[in-house]
Amino acid sequence: MLNLGKKILVAIDGSPQSDKAAEEAIRMAKGTGPRFKSRVFALLALPSMRVPSFTDFFPTPVATELPDWEEKRKRIFYVVEKAAAEAGIELQPEVVYGDAAEEIMAFAEQENVDVIVIGSSGAGRVKRAFLGSVSTKVALHARCSVYIVR
Repeated sequence: MLNLGKKILVAIDGSPQSDKAAEEAIRMAKGTGPRFKSRVFALLALPSMRVPSFTDFFPTPVATELPDWEEKRKRIFYVVEKAAAEAGIELQPEVVYGDAAEEIMAFAEQENVDVIVIGSSGAGRVKRAFLGSVSTKVALHARCSVYIVR
């Protein structure tokens, strides 16, 4: 089997499921070997920025502009950055705003990603039926392969 370098997108949010997905994405990238290096994108999708109305005299700053952002960023990206550094894998961390599933799929298409690695939500059947889950939406609508880690 010909094993060429791949572009791998891992969706992270700091949860244990996303940490497992990050470790699996790095394992996949490492599996391509030293000759064909894979590239991993670690994508954090934050909720959309609120549009200020005329009643907002002091609009809330976005998460990346808050004073404690760098500490939060380090905690969220810690597992994937550590695993990538240990494996010698090129990692590109990204932060986007919007609906998580939509942003993951848009980024994957923009970067021509080969596979999306995402953690299972762990939501129950009833909750998933009413709200849906990011992993389900991505698996159903992405134009590339999707690997859901449990």
